Amino acid sequence: CRRPQKVCLCPFLPIHPLKVSTCLYIIQHPAEESRVLRTVPLLAACLPPDKCKILVGRRFSEDRYPELATVCRSPNTLILYPGAEATNLEEVAVMSASPSVMIIIDGTWSQAKDIFYKNSLFRLPKQVQLKTNISSQYVIRTQPTNTCLSTLECAAVALTIMEKNKSIQETVLRPLQALCSFQLQHGAQIHHSKEHLLKNGLYDKPMPKNKRKLRRMELLVNNVKI
Repeated sequence: CRRPQKVCLCPFLPIHPLKVSTCLYIIQHPAEESRVLRTVPLLAACLPPDKCKILVGRRFSEDRYPELATVCRSPNTLILYPGAEATNLEEVAVMSASPSVMIIIDGTWSQAKDIFYKNSLFRLPKQVQLKTNISSQYVIRTQPTNTCLSTLECAAVALTIMEKNKSIQETVLRPLQALCSFQLQHGAQIHHSKEHLLKNGLYDKPMPKNKRKLRRMELLVNNVKI
């Protein structure tokens, strides 16, 4: 894990990489690459190198990324991005028996939205979403809503569904739980979601002047899916 011995996460990683047939392509926004507490390295440490490929950038053209373009055009490729056009992953997994490739965008919600909509390649694969009410365990980073998950958590749930193996989620989440525990022991504070803070009158930042952002915050308070 390349962390100091005092907070080493290696004991919480699987002894051997998990055996999975699904290959993950993590499309990582450049800003995530420099974050100290990012979750993608933990995900990569749980999987074989050929099953977790990380591409860093904002724009992905067919000319510069021919391998990615081929992957996006494959009928067995899925992209995990919620929205009106997305199918619940559980439904897709039931119908598909073939080994799949799944693309996951790693970044803040606004960064992920920018990458998804400004790269036409990412609208070629079948769009899927997770139908889950679990709360994020990544409590050392603020999420927009209570059910927004980190990239590692999304991957853990998605792999569990695709591989039909419930133990995957537990194994992949173990190092994340240890990471959060270490950070809290060394002075970090629990970060409640923006939704929680707004509903409980604890949001202490100035309200946005931008009408679109203000409307999104109103929807969070009123439990409207955005």
